[in-house]
Amino acid sequence: MTAPAPISRSRWIQEWDPEDEAFWNATGEKVARRNLIFSVLSEHIGFSIWTMWSVLVLFMGPEYGLTPADKFLLTSMVTLVGAVVRVPYTFAVALFGGRNWTIISAGLLLIPTVAAFAVMKPGTSFNTFLLVGLLAGIGGGNFASSMTNINAFFPLKKKGWALGLNAGGGNIGVPVIQLVALAIIGASGGPRVLLGIYIPLILLAAVLAAVFMDNLATVKNDTGAAIDAAKDAHTWIMSFLYVGTFGSFIGYAFAFGQVLQVQFGRTPLQAAYLTFIGPLLGSLIRPVGGWLADKYGGARITLWNYVGMAAATALLVVASMAKSLPLFVTFFVVLFALSGLGNGSTYKMIPGIFQTKALAKGLAGEEAVAYGRRLSGASMGLIGAVGALGGVGINLAFRQSYLSYGSGTGAFVAFLVFYGLCFAVTWAVYLRRPAAQGHPTAATEAKAQFSYAEV
Repeated sequence: MTAPAPISRSRWIQEWDPEDEAFWNATGEKVARRNLIFSVLSEHIGFSIWTMWSVLVLFMGPEYGLTPADKFLLTSMVTLVGAVVRVPYTFAVALFGGRNWTIISAGLLLIPTVAAFAVMKPGTSFNTFLLVGLLAGIGGGNFASSMTNINAFFPLKKKGWALGLNAGGGNIGVPVIQLVALAIIGASGGPRVLLGIYIPLILLAAVLAAVFMDNLATVKNDTGAAIDAAKDAHTWIMSFLYVGTFGSFIGYAFAFGQVLQVQFGRTPLQAAYLTFIGPLLGSLIRPVGGWLADKYGGARITLWNYVGMAAATALLVVASMAKSLPLFVTFFVVLFALSGLGNGSTYKMIPGIFQTKALAKGLAGEEAVAYGRRLSGASMGLIGAVGALGGVGINLAFRQSYLSYGSGTGAFVAFLVFYGLCFAVTWAVYLRRPAAQGHPTAATEAKAQFSYAEV
């Protein structure tokens, strides 16, 4: 085997083969890790801007004239935009290049931040807040483009760790902005101080991406791959499972502070002291979910993770009915952590599923790798977008629960049922050992070198 050629520090890398161990050990890993670091930074700030309204609503007291239902509707719509824009952001990487799009997408975060700075004052109409809040949704798109970009840099055996670290570093933007808000509220500062802090950070992320990141010429938009991924049942099955994990994480991140205020009468400062804990643990543990999935199989970790999420939710119902704040916060934080763990394990499953399908088709070697990479990359944008819609459902469920019953108990019962469905789907599709011939899982396991249980 010839020695791999060194990679020049030009803006475009023309040849990239992370599955070639000699190339990966000589130059590939170093380049991939550098791009991962600055991808995480940009995505991190994107998450902060996307979820900034989960914090801003804590500042908005009676003088703003908004009801709890108004605030839940506002955060629901912000979540919705963040989910929808993930689809075009996925394809932007191939169109513009990973480095170039990171610069552009970081710069776009200035729009919702400056707009919020301008309107954040009593007397502003709810419709204006809603319009400006919708702009913040573009921060949710950074996740999709970042994951698509980083997925192309790493070999299959490293994807669980790399994608988990990339996503976890981005997710941690949620508790960070909540911690910054806590400090500002504690110092009697206003929401404009918070927004003013993030404007220079956005500019810094764009500059660092321009200096240190690369474009991969090998990443190209493949309309056929997008169509094939959309037609594949596994794309939608994994979207459903990702609703249960990431949808929970982002939905609870937006809603937790409001729930503490509405159901337990916490002040903005008291709520801010607690809201960051769950998102922080959920973000930090996401890479662990990817690592466990690499080691034991994503389907197995995901299955038992849903058991844990269902148990934590059942205990939340008990705590909510008992009106016990300590128990409620404890179980909510546990649920956050499990949602983060499941984020890592479910996303690890995606490339493994399509690699397994490639082997089941009789493909081998580079041909199988290319097939798996092609469809997994195309499916990630759809899965990420649909998964984020779970956050919309969670905020709307809380809104309706408080309107109908005056508490969040009804919403938690609905979430418990949904986690039970996710458990059943994970077991039935990826872990069950069917005896009948012709079942997709059985056919795959007969031909593939590893089963769906190991993805």
